[in-house]
Amino acid sequence: MNRILIASALVLSSLLVACSDSNNNGPQLDQGAPNPFAGFVSAVYSGGDNWLCHPALTEENNVCASNLDATLVFADGSTEVELYNREADPKVDCFYVYPTVSGDPGTNSDLEEGAEEIFTTLNQAARYSRFCRMFAPVYRQTTLAAIASGAFGEGGSIAYADVLDSFQHYMANDNNGRGFIFIGHSQGASHLKKLIAETVENDEYLLQLLVSAHLIGSAVRTPEGADVGGDFQQVSVCRTSDQTGCVVNYSIYRQSDPELAAGVAVFGTPSNGLTAVCTNPAALAGGDASLNSYFPVAAVPGVIDALIVKRADGPYADSTSAPPLTTPFYAMPDFISGQCVLDENGISYLEATAHADPLDLRADDFNGEFVIFPGWGLHLVDMTLPMRDLVELGETQAESWLQDQ
Repeated sequence: MNRILIASALVLSSLLVACSDSNNNGPQLDQGAPNPFAGFVSAVYSGGDNWLCHPALTEENNVCASNLDATLVFADGSTEVELYNREADPKVDCFYVYPTVSGDPGTNSDLEEGAEEIFTTLNQAARYSRFCRMFAPVYRQTTLAAIASGAFGEGGSIAYADVLDSFQHYMANDNNGRGFIFIGHSQGASHLKKLIAETVENDEYLLQLLVSAHLIGSAVRTPEGADVGGDFQQVSVCRTSDQTGCVVNYSIYRQSDPELAAGVAVFGTPSNGLTAVCTNPAALAGGDASLNSYFPVAAVPGVIDALIVKRADGPYADSTSAPPLTTPFYAMPDFISGQCVLDENGISYLEATAHADPLDLRADDFNGEFVIFPGWGLHLVDMTLPMRDLVELGETQAESWLQDQ
């Protein structure tokens, strides 16, 4: 199906939503407060060209419908293929905004989905399709070139306008009273944080529909020791897996990161008397827990791959004599653990530790740091390392929200 037909299908689906809710199964919100965006139609997002994930896209064009099977590699060298199960009839939605990945020149990217946007959405968001209908807009984000030139702050208003526009269109034409989870990393998380603070928290209808917000790699700050206040006035920090209307937030640094120890940290920093939130999705109540990661077998596309410190070449210590991986992802159970830390410099972060064994067949480390950008820690794999934990947490939160309706 070509793009014109896809766009027509999306417009038709929007019209059908206005006439009938037969395709929007699941509990519907009690219509006490009105939908603030009822009747809105975006000139940019009413067609299919500017969505990476959308229920009306064909599987071929829907990044979130991709193959997510994984090979589990255990400490003794044995393997097991984990087949991915996608929910055929999801009752809630997930709205994802990707991080800074565009290699386009200039301050803002275009609206063409590139290999970087596709790869990142596949790795950070697609697994939420285990229980969600997935929505992921392409937006004119501030680019990697803008970071290099020092012009990153100049493109924020254009990028945010696209995120807001796509969300308004989603709410008006696709949501129909369904609960939704916000998912965002880095720049994407910062735009969703602004959307919550300026729009969601000021509207009863939207606030009731917010299942949770997984805002990773861009600090949400509260008064130290408090779970609400600061950046958000109503959305609290998630402390139990069945809590809803709350936020999950953290940035990851490796244990013994020398730049972190030197106080050179970009993420998780305090600001204006407020402390960055750290919620470990594998252990919301605190403490150390195993992080369940999914790593891609394919190389990272574009310029980002050249910027990554190479500490390992896949899941095996000797990749040249290892059996080939037949799935697009691999996992190493019980290899990485994490716990939230508030250090002496006031940096709040999720500390990741690799539990290497030189005597087994698995690799002794994993990749994640930038060659440049000091103080960024494991920002590139903020979502990769606890990916399964994030999805399982989101699924539990969705079930809890549905039970309350």
